[in-house]
Amino acid sequence: MIPALLVSGGDYLARETAVAGRLAATATLSSVEVILEGLPSGQAVLVPTPSLHIQRIAPGCMCCIGNLAMRVTLNRVLRRKPGLLVISLASSEHLDNIRRFLTQEPYDSLLQLADEIRL
Repeated sequence: MIPALLVSGGDYLARETAVAGRLAATATLSSVEVILEGLPSGQAVLVPTPSLHIQRIAPGCMCCIGNLAMRVTLNRVLRRKPGLLVISLASSEHLDNIRRFLTQEPYDSLLQLADEIRL
């Protein structure tokens, strides 16, 4: 199972900085996939590398818009079988709905919701 970290709240830069800090502490991973909701602030904290893949999806509550953008992006990312998946959400408001989504089929057998950072 792929460990998944959820990061939510704060602004885009704060979330990206929190993700970068967590990744620095887990530098031994061979492959990390990061899904970032929202538009960058102009300051790139995370820079893609051969072992760090970054996917950016348009802002908007992923549970309220039917999870289509999340589902498509997540399915594409999971095909690469990363050592860690990080999902950064703009708001903590609907975090329980996202958690529920990630613990349903088919994701329940693919992901292990390991940790959470709320800003």
